[in-house]
Amino acid sequence: MSTPLSEGSPVRSGRRAFFKRASLGLGAVAAATALQSCDSDDPVDVGADVTLDFSNDFGVLNYAYALEQLEAAFYDAVISDGGFGGAFSTGERAILDDLAAHEAIHRDFLRAAIVMAGGESAVIGGLTPDFGTVDFGSRTSVLQTSLALEDTGVGAYNGAGRYIADEGYLLLAGKIVSVEARHASVIAGLLQDNAIAGDGTITTDTALDLALTPDQVVGPNGRATPFITDMITVVNVPSS
Repeated sequence: MSTPLSEGSPVRSGRRAFFKRASLGLGAVAAATALQSCDSDDPVDVGADVTLDFSNDFGVLNYAYALEQLEAAFYDAVISDGGFGGAFSTGERAILDDLAAHEAIHRDFLRAAIVMAGGESAVIGGLTPDFGTVDFGSRTSVLQTSLALEDTGVGAYNGAGRYIADEGYLLLAGKIVSVEARHASVIAGLLQDNAIAGDGTITTDTALDLALTPDQVVGPNGRATPFITDMITVVNVPSS
């Protein structure tokens, strides 16, 4: 198990304030935008080494934050590309616009969660994505990449849930991963009529979604690694 944040600490007090703000009908947008420092202006260090320390919840939240940075950057590139209007129908553009907004909210929300819990010095900086293999003028290339990223995100959240000590953070992770799963499903449906998931993401014998280890996501051969310039190392991952 991860090391929980101590009950009497400033970190715990900040965490309580964050969850109160997020739960009283303010939602992710208000909670994130409440912090002027949480609008993703982190400095970008191209090709930097990033260490995620899973000995506490800050490391796990940073892991999620890194993935949300990647997804937000991808959809921003999709909707900003000059070929966006020609490659996608009106309905598809509306879907991708929504996904871009969701991922930006997730990104800013996770950074806000870390900062408001007293972890501003622990939050990682802005990562540098690498989408060189994606043809943003091609509907198929964009949707296949989208599905790969969304399926990876779902598997990453599923796999990391066991490492979250704080029940409040676990609840937030559950709220985010359910949205990521909806994203994956709608993209699968755009690629193939009536599809509900990408191949191999839900096993037919158990009907359970995929759960990925941090190494399977951001390790040397991880699913997200080809899309990130920075080298990410995960340390102190609990063995049980």
